[in-house]
Amino acid sequence: MLRWARERAGCSIGEAARAMKKSEDEIGRWETGLGAPTYPQLEKLAYQLYKRPLAIFFFPKPPAERDPHTEFRTLPEFEIENLSRATRFAIRQANAMQLALKELNVGINPSDRKILRDVKATPRILAADLALQVREYLGFSLQEQISWRDNKDALEHWRSLIQDAGIFVFKDSFKPDDISGFCLIDPEFPVVYLNNSTAAARQSFTLFHEMAHIFFNTSGITKLDDVYISALADPARTIEVFANHFAGECLVPSRDFDKILRGSYNDQFIEEAAHRYHVSREVIVRKLLNRDLVSKQFFNSKYEQYKKEYQKRQKKKAGGDFYARHAAYLGDKYLQLAFGKYYQGHYGIEQLADYLGVKVQSVAGMEERFLRRAIA
Repeated sequence: MLRWARERAGCSIGEAARAMKKSEDEIGRWETGLGAPTYPQLEKLAYQLYKRPLAIFFFPKPPAERDPHTEFRTLPEFEIENLSRATRFAIRQANAMQLALKELNVGINPSDRKILRDVKATPRILAADLALQVREYLGFSLQEQISWRDNKDALEHWRSLIQDAGIFVFKDSFKPDDISGFCLIDPEFPVVYLNNSTAAARQSFTLFHEMAHIFFNTSGITKLDDVYISALADPARTIEVFANHFAGECLVPSRDFDKILRGSYNDQFIEEAAHRYHVSREVIVRKLLNRDLVSKQFFNSKYEQYKKEYQKRQKKKAGGDFYARHAAYLGDKYLQLAFGKYYQGHYGIEQLADYLGVKVQSVAGMEERFLRRAIA
């Protein structure tokens, strides 16, 4: 169980030894049964290092879990091997949220409209055509999109519309932030998980990128740097390329983008276009690259510039209100489900705390935030 938990956490024996201030030999003896950690040491392994419930280490064998190696087929093997512990934990959390949704809704998606039922992605469909169908189904016009306040406002609008269409969207903040999000497929409860450590505009792109994966019934992970795509074989490579084009078309419809094109594509044009659609500057430069209006070298230099600027801004960020942040990560739709069943007497406060992913003493704070958001 100790070896299984370590390997699933993406942690080497050396890393475990350093974290526990023990030798690698001693960690090895714990894992082979020739020795054993003390109870406080086991608590540290469980809660701080491997992010597991303590009780799981007393199981006779590992529980059944989705394996990232088989779950994310469009990511090269070396990329999966290098997933950080934080990302692996986020994937486990997303699996837990998916199971919670099934329990809360007795296995039936509660959405009246289900985009995966009503919109079909055929093998030969063009990314632009599917994006047009999705925009029409979600019911937001270009004029409405342009009127949104800023990138964060746009992200929340898209998140709300997509959740109303039967795809649940959760957020968390995990490092390193080279992973901007992922999705887990399911016939009733497909889930998108966004990394809130990335910019709002990047999360919007990730949201639609992962939506494409769900249309093709393939769990996916979105990385900030998509160089890995060239290492993929078909059909994985085709899906990743399609997902990028689909996200770009959903966010910036070509039929409108082509109308604002002009002779000079300098920083001013890129800024104005990004502001118009509430997307990242990278999305605009990529669409220019796809039209051969800028060079690959220009795109690469801008990509590096934008990444450095964002990293510099991130260093200045402070903490914040835990309850407000956690409520935002769970989202209004999920909070309504969890608190609604609780108010109806379907379960007690301990189960509610479990669904919310907090301690029992934190439920009151979450309830206050939930009621504030509901009133607002």
